[in-house]
Amino acid sequence: MDDDRILERERLQMEQIRELDFEELQVEEVEDFRESDEDDDLAAFRSTSHTHLSEDLDVDELIFNPTLAPLHTYLGEVEDTQNRIAFVDGGTILKLPLFYLEGVVLFPEATLPLRIIQSSFLAAIERALNQANAPCTIGVIRVYREGAQFKYASVGTTAEIRQYRRLGDGSFNVITRGQQRFRLKRRWTDVEGFPCGEVQIVEEDVPLRTPRDAFGKLVPVSNLRGRYNSSTMVLSAPLRDTDEQSVANSEESFETALSPSEKRLHYSVVDSTMDDWTSSDDDQVDRTSDIQSSGSHAFSSMSIGCLSSGQDYKEEDGQSANGKTSISQGQKQNNLTSLRKNTNLTRFRMVPRAFWPFWVYGMYDAYYLAQRAADLWKQIVGVPNMDAIVNKPDILSFFIASKIPVSESIRQELLELNGVSYRLQREIELLKSFDRVRCKHCQTVIARRSDMLVMSSDGPLGAYVNPYGYVHEIMTFYKANDIALSGRAVKKDSWFPGYAWTIANCATCETQLGWLFTATNKKLKPSSFWAVRGSQVADDNL
Repeated sequence: MDDDRILERERLQMEQIRELDFEELQVEEVEDFRESDEDDDLAAFRSTSHTHLSEDLDVDELIFNPTLAPLHTYLGEVEDTQNRIAFVDGGTILKLPLFYLEGVVLFPEATLPLRIIQSSFLAAIERALNQANAPCTIGVIRVYREGAQFKYASVGTTAEIRQYRRLGDGSFNVITRGQQRFRLKRRWTDVEGFPCGEVQIVEEDVPLRTPRDAFGKLVPVSNLRGRYNSSTMVLSAPLRDTDEQSVANSEESFETALSPSEKRLHYSVVDSTMDDWTSSDDDQVDRTSDIQSSGSHAFSSMSIGCLSSGQDYKEEDGQSANGKTSISQGQKQNNLTSLRKNTNLTRFRMVPRAFWPFWVYGMYDAYYLAQRAADLWKQIVGVPNMDAIVNKPDILSFFIASKIPVSESIRQELLELNGVSYRLQREIELLKSFDRVRCKHCQTVIARRSDMLVMSSDGPLGAYVNPYGYVHEIMTFYKANDIALSGRAVKKDSWFPGYAWTIANCATCETQLGWLFTATNKKLKPSSFWAVRGSQVADDNL
């Protein structure tokens, strides 16, 4: 019943927006926006993604529903395809029609709309719909310019034709979805005039919870029985209070992936270990004292001794442990006994007993990295929520790569990265450093991260196609700097229902950066926003 009410509300909103499009409303020319108005619009948009309606259905304030943008309603009605292909095994070689797209990087699971008007590409779609080896499948390759020459990327993505519509003039409106990465082995032009290619499907690695081959042959601590030396002890930084939660959250992921032998290697029995420490001979105590003298706290530099409460260890006579004053044998034994009594055994059990500390394994634990990336995304972007796919690191890594508002060349770099962990590491780095959006040609700062406005439930970056068949990947902002408008606002073929578009150029170098979208009715919020083309964004967004 809840789903039915939501669908009914969305249908009602679509009818209201379509009525707005038919009204004879004068679209005001927008030259300046007061920051206070922009902030009010942004707050209103973020407060809800649905329409505010009164009980008698009079519209008091119409908030744009971001779930409308991914539907690509400007393409009109489309039909679902029937003969879809399942995922093929990695290493499989396919022969597919190729679409070379400038300024577009397609990722698995991402939506790509196409408007096919050229005769050669119409034949390519016909071939794809009817081919036997890979029905309803095309290959998408990014093409880019270097000087006067076109360059072709070596890694692309297969796209499955999900929906299409044949228009009266013979053209096609098509909605595709990215499937699997491939490497382009060779390409040629078919007799019908469209590009074809032989592609090899990339075999994706399985996300691991911990790199098994990183474990060394380390004797369990419980079996060392006090015979410690610098060659067998594992050095790491002490656990900070801020790290305890991360370690606790990741403990389950580590234990699930470990084999019984690895568990015996990675963890040891604490009680017997503590007995070994406190019942060791004089040489053991001397060694412990030596270790104490090298740091501000006993065992502070050892992963097997991350037991402190965060306070600096002090000797009874007031001298610090790294001081020159000698300690009596009895005092040393008392200090060890006190340390044993005050030890948090639960915290001790979480400490790894391998050759590397926990944070090293965390660098390659795909599930741990996925959680970090999802947390950063929630903090910086917010929409969409990643909770549903946080336990699927491979899917999450592709999703972030397809939506992160950075330049197309950086996104191509993410597409070509092999290994889920490496891709997530790079995405975390980009999310942390992303702040400014600059013009690709003159390096003028166009917008900042704080200006970002998510107008699609898919995320802050999406692909849209214009009436002439050009696909543009755009990122949306509620405020932009140094941009000049060109021409009047146009309602026809708008990617966002209820908004008119105006061409926006860089005020410094006059390159077309994107568009300004303005609401055709004053009750529709946000009243305006900017769409910047990803192909016109500089690589350095720091």
